Amino acid sequence: MELDLSLSTQRMRLFDGQGDTLKTYTVSTARNGAGERNGSECTPRGGHRIRAKIGSGCPADTVFKGRRPTGEIYSPGLRRRFPNRDWILTRILWLSGAEPGFNRLGDVDTMRRYIYIHGAPDDDPMGVPGSHGCIKMRNRDVVELFDLVPADTPITIRES
Repeated sequence: MELDLSLSTQRMRLFDGQGDTLKTYTVSTARNGAGERNGSECTPRGGHRIRAKIGSGCPADTVFKGRRPTGEIYSPGLRRRFPNRDWILTRILWLSGAEPGFNRLGDVDTMRRYIYIHGAPDDDPMGVPGSHGCIKMRNRDVVELFDLVPADTPITIRES
C-alpha cells in the first residue's frame, strides 16, 4: 500500500501493491500552502511514512488533544462553546518525514511538527485548503483509511 497526496487538487489516492488505485479521497490541507518549517502552519512536502495510528476503536467524532481522547464527542454545540479549537477528530495517522534535512530532523521535522492525517467536523469544507498544516478528512473516510493502511505506509505529498 502507498498514499499519494496532491496539494493542488486536494486529493489523496491509496494504491495497492501493484500501483492500482484503490481509493481516492478529497482532503483539506494547509491554508498557508506547502512548507516544511516548524511554526509555518504549512503542509510538508516529500516522502513520509505513517509513524503511528491513534484512535483505534474510538467512536466517530471523538475529540483528540495532544493525541489523546478528551472524553468529548464533537457536536455543533461543542464547536459553539470552543469556536477557536483546532478540531482533531475520530482517528489520527501521525506522519514522519523520510527525507533528512527536507522534512526530517531539525527545524523541518514533520513528526515534531505534529502533522497528522485526521478527521474533521462534517461541516468543514473539503477540497480546499483550510488546515493548520495537517491533512483533514471526512470522519467516515479517515476511519476507512485507518483500517486499510498499516503503520509505516509510505505517503508522498506533492504540490501538483
